[in-house]
Amino acid sequence: MNAKIDERVPVLIAGGSLVGLSASLFLGRLGVPHTLVEKHPGTSRHPRGRGNNVRTMELFRVAGVESRIQVAASVLADNHGILQAETLTGTEQEWLFKEVDPGGRLSRLSPTSWCLCSQNDLEPVLLDCARELGGDLRYGTELRSFEQDADGVTAVIGRRGTDECRTVRAQYLIAADGPRSPVRERLGIGQTGRGDLFHNVSVTFQAKRLADAVGDRRFIACYLRNPEADGTLLPVDNREQWVFHIPWHPEHGEELESFTDERCAEHIRRATGVPEMEVEITGKAPWHAAERVASSYGTGRVFLAGDSAHEMSPTGAFGSNTGIQDAHNLAWKLAAVLGGWAGPGLLETYGAERQPVAQATSERASARSTEHRHPGYDAAPTTGPQRGVLPTALGYRYNRGAVVGTDPNAPVVPDQLELTAAPGSRAPHFWLRRDGVRMSSLDLYERSLVLLSGTHGHTWFEAGRRVAQRLGLPLECYQVGHDLIVDPDTDWAQAHGTSPDGAVLVRPDSFVAWRATAAAADPATTLTKVLASVLRRG
Repeated sequence: MNAKIDERVPVLIAGGSLVGLSASLFLGRLGVPHTLVEKHPGTSRHPRGRGNNVRTMELFRVAGVESRIQVAASVLADNHGILQAETLTGTEQEWLFKEVDPGGRLSRLSPTSWCLCSQNDLEPVLLDCARELGGDLRYGTELRSFEQDADGVTAVIGRRGTDECRTVRAQYLIAADGPRSPVRERLGIGQTGRGDLFHNVSVTFQAKRLADAVGDRRFIACYLRNPEADGTLLPVDNREQWVFHIPWHPEHGEELESFTDERCAEHIRRATGVPEMEVEITGKAPWHAAERVASSYGTGRVFLAGDSAHEMSPTGAFGSNTGIQDAHNLAWKLAAVLGGWAGPGLLETYGAERQPVAQATSERASARSTEHRHPGYDAAPTTGPQRGVLPTALGYRYNRGAVVGTDPNAPVVPDQLELTAAPGSRAPHFWLRRDGVRMSSLDLYERSLVLLSGTHGHTWFEAGRRVAQRLGLPLECYQVGHDLIVDPDTDWAQAHGTSPDGAVLVRPDSFVAWRATAAAADPATTLTKVLASVLRRG
């Protein structure tokens, strides 16, 4: 492609939905200039993808947008749990789970919690924040073609519906362009997994009387299993606005056009058990539950993220969360390579870390759909009862990648949640004071590597400062009890699986890169070798 270059930018993002917007937000926070193109004219209008898990909210907290998201999510702040019933008015009622966080366990594990914020409410918040950080986000603009070479990516973009074209030269391309990703197809990257699982038509509607039938049951979703009309009911405002997912069977020749407004309204009346209810259909959108993971997360300077890299069953709300976490993993690595403090090989760890997580998570999501008997999904159980979502949402581990000292054979998603600062796991949360300001330990991790040393770990602290200066690295060094004052009931060394004279190296994404359980004879040499391995410095 020998076209004239109209624009140059370090990173080009294809796709402006949740994952693309999150990539823009995270890159903006790290000071990486970028351009995002999205073919649709604006953010999503359809209520979907509403479950933002605790790990995702941790990322949004550190990125400074948690409070704005909570405002956007305030209408559904009191909705919890999944109800299963034959109809809303019948006697057969069962809570698959009633509380997202029974017993308040999360407060001991994280500074934040789950947040129920529909995609149509979340995306505008991310869009505004990304633009405030200097992101160049262009809606109604599509990626038409691209080619890459050893030094970068040359892409042609243009306003949708026009002949306008501009050639952009980027150092890297992030493809967040959905499950039918044209970029993935262009790269020739295949997929593994069970493929399509089931199909639904998501119907938005107004019904004033439905709130009376729901009563005080503030659920996230209700699986209605009326043999004559099953499906999933989701509240939008708990009053008049609702969503209903009607099972769709294209494998039996059922056509999308058969879902007329009249058919959908009658289906909703039967499923809910309110036969005379007035129903006004306001929108319809098909969606497909699938289990697919890309065989590679990129080629050269082009990377896949979100649905272009993986598709998952919706049960457990893993799909969009996994995609947002893809974007965060990739953003700090791009920033490190572009900033010159990591070698290009660091970007190879993106797929090495995120692909196994997607494979394990997609399998858990499918199994959870089976266990919950998700309407429209008739698969027979292949595993035992699921152990909850926290090990999957918060406890996943990177056994290979930008980590040192991991067990490569350990399960990527453990059966039990263990946050003990083992290399490859999310660092533990604990409350501390820095310069008199109370904060979570997770708030320390965003723009640089962080070396935490124990109360007797002064040699690690001093070695870290010397090594960072010599290598020109953004490495923040803290000594517990001196630079950081932890709460009296927190045993920092025990929480991190080390001793008072040990140390922990934490990455900008709050994952533990390496851990020293005690002092070392030559801490500077040890740190130099560890940093070279983690950052792929030559």
